[in-house]
Amino acid sequence: MNEKIVMVSKGYDRIDGRNGYRSDIKRLTLGAPMLEENKKMQIAAQIWKNDNDGELILAQELPIHQVFDLIIFLSRTLLYFKDAYRLPLLYDPEKPTVERIGVQGGVLPVDVCTDNENINKDIKAFAQSLNDLGELIGERQRVLSRILEELECY
Repeated sequence: MNEKIVMVSKGYDRIDGRNGYRSDIKRLTLGAPMLEENKKMQIAAQIWKNDNDGELILAQELPIHQVFDLIIFLSRTLLYFKDAYRLPLLYDPEKPTVERIGVQGGVLPVDVCTDNENINKDIKAFAQSLNDLGELIGERQRVLSRILEELECY
């Protein structure tokens, strides 16, 4: 175990979405990066699993800014799909760009992936999956919203 871990969430396997109580992800941590490719970053988020011998091993690690980028990307995608039903294909093939979000002097683009040959079918399945996951996503959105509101006062 990394002595540079500062925050830990044990028992994640109990609340891991539809895998709750069956997940192999045992804990989440925040601390100094452990993987060589992330050493330039000051903080990373780690996902831990049990190996075949029951020992905790690092399964994934993301620098903290990439975690935020994923949350921004996901949040903008969720907002997009709230109104996408108004478009016949759930997107405009002539304008696949949802938004270009300014970050770090550059842009985080959010686009419908028109390179996907099956996008017309896949976007419908994706929208249905978002709908099916509504209770899991909605609860987490409300928690995140509350926490972000508290951070505004920080």
